[in-house]
Amino acid sequence: MSLLIADKLAAETHMNTVQLKVENMPLMSQYYQKALGLSVISESAAGSVLGRGAQELVNLSTAPGLQLPARGEAGLFHTALLFETQADLAATVLSAAQYDQSLFAGSSDHLVSEAFYFSDPEGNGIELYWDRPRLKWNWTDKGQVAMDTVYLDPNKFLSTHLSEEAVARQSRAGAKVGHVHLQVGDVQTAAEFYVDVLGFDQTARMGDQALFISAGGYHHHMAMNVWNSRGAGPRKDTLGLGEVLITVPTHDEVGKLVERLNFAKIENHHTGHELRFKDPWNNQLRVAVG
Repeated sequence: MSLLIADKLAAETHMNTVQLKVENMPLMSQYYQKALGLSVISESAAGSVLGRGAQELVNLSTAPGLQLPARGEAGLFHTALLFETQADLAATVLSAAQYDQSLFAGSSDHLVSEAFYFSDPEGNGIELYWDRPRLKWNWTDKGQVAMDTVYLDPNKFLSTHLSEEAVARQSRAGAKVGHVHLQVGDVQTAAEFYVDVLGFDQTARMGDQALFISAGGYHHHMAMNVWNSRGAGPRKDTLGLGEVLITVPTHDEVGKLVERLNFAKIENHHTGHELRFKDPWNNQLRVAVG
């Protein structure tokens, strides 16, 4: 299905806070503070919201009694935190690598970005990355961005970009949720939902393995893959991903999305201020005005 321009998400659309359901709140809160340099922005009996400055990044919600998701289930692949400079990225990579509850999972040059991968103590994937300037991204005439996975030497990156100043300002340096990567059951169904219904643009696709989508010409705001979850059905209620927040610029954008969801007969709840619905794998999505 080919969408009209009016059916596309606004160019100003971006990702926002990711909610995680956690079992051990003290352990997880300490991890995001000590390993990733986040600060507690708000706290209640239900959980904690952490971020950098006033920018909320991760919402840790207490979920006693829930089990960890099985490896083959749909859900979160990783939450990707975007840093403004390579020095700021290096400072957080260093603290994450040195924290004893942190699991380093690799590093890659993706042509559009440089990225480092970790897992938190309950197995939630985390990407820490920096974007190359947009003028250096290469696009095909079909609107697809050139991305690759090239080995990135973490020690060389740190020796090149780490500075005492960056380490000292780590908790104050800007960061935001750049993209969210999900595990799904199949890529075609993901494309039909996220591109054809929600109105994202497809920016890259790896056959039936992975899909990358965005609004406004970003390399990707979301991605979906089947590397660990091919054939997965709807999620159970487990630890891990609770909700993904997507921010749009106006209430009109929310209203247009409601119309597209209703046309596609997808159940949704619109309060007038924000919109909640689920993707085909029961991943909870929330859209609100930023």
